[in-house]
Amino acid sequence: MNRPAILLTTAALALGTLVPATVAGPAAAAPLAGGGAPASARGPLAAAGHTHPQVLGVGGVGVYRIGASLASLTTNGHLGWTVPTCGGVVHAGATGSWAGVILLAFRDGRLVEVGTATAPPRSPAGATVGMSFDELEAIYGRRGSLIRNDAGDAEAYLVRVGSRVELFTGHPIRPGVGYFQVGPESFVERNFRQGVSC
Repeated sequence: MNRPAILLTTAALALGTLVPATVAGPAAAAPLAGGGAPASARGPLAAAGHTHPQVLGVGGVGVYRIGASLASLTTNGHLGWTVPTCGGVVHAGATGSWAGVILLAFRDGRLVEVGTATAPPRSPAGATVGMSFDELEAIYGRRGSLIRNDAGDAEAYLVRVGSRVELFTGHPIRPGVGYFQVGPESFVERNFRQGVSC
């Protein structure tokens, strides 16, 4: 994966979702379905009236489950855009309340990565974009570790959950986490460590 390109795309999508949240009318003041969110879960998405779960785990989130079919998600209207890249990888954007919040990557027609540059969503342990790597260490302890890519020019915080990972990569202009992604280690971790192979 080309990190600068994905970070620029992510930043553009994140900015696009913040503008509507700041100009929303009465709907923004409406409580979430099932009552208000706890104080710890409130954020831009809660304020904008989003009702989706605010937790992104290694299995994915909502209909965007690791292993889901690109064809099925497209047919059912869950993808707003797709961009084929090399090696059988297709990047895509979600629709509905996840539009502009999560980015997706498919390899050979199957979902292999869900990522975000916004907070929420958060990891099941409570980690989010915007935290420092020290804060991640305090949350995960020995379950996670700070890693560097093979070129030695980027660092990330990695949490292994079986054959899948949570990966928190740096921000291009400030210290701390700028992007949070989940998926199989064979795709997510490998892309971080080795970069795009084609």
